[in-house]
Amino acid sequence: MINRVVLVGRLTRDPDIRKTQSGLSVANFTLACDRRFSGDKGKDKETDFINCVAWRQSADFICSYAKKGAIVGVEGRLQIDSYDDKNGNKAYKTTVQCDNVKLISGYGNKSERQGNTVDANPLNDYMSGEPVLEISSDDLPF
Repeated sequence: MINRVVLVGRLTRDPDIRKTQSGLSVANFTLACDRRFSGDKGKDKETDFINCVAWRQSADFICSYAKKGAIVGVEGRLQIDSYDDKNGNKAYKTTVQCDNVKLISGYGNKSERQGNTVDANPLNDYMSGEPVLEISSDDLPF
């Protein structure tokens, strides 16, 4: 069986990091991902808001370098949990358990938010002097 998910989207809020009792880092964040469709209402895309969970180094990375609005790519698996809500009805929560997290855009690094002009994206050390290619989620083939 295969349970693999690859998503690219914008962070809807700053990632939230916590530590487990054993000291593992866990980050929760939500990605806004556009979904294209053809409809008779004239709309050609809607946005899905997908809850994601990253662990260990991936959690530390996203919380250190990304904030609301940053374009992030994740790879992982779907996990669906069920529980009884306050009315006794069965409810379901779907999350992506991230194995790999990549910061795609340079926009939204935490150094900018703290008032510094230093770019906190470690990839820019390798790209100094090179033109930067801006890619939107609409340009991706998936």
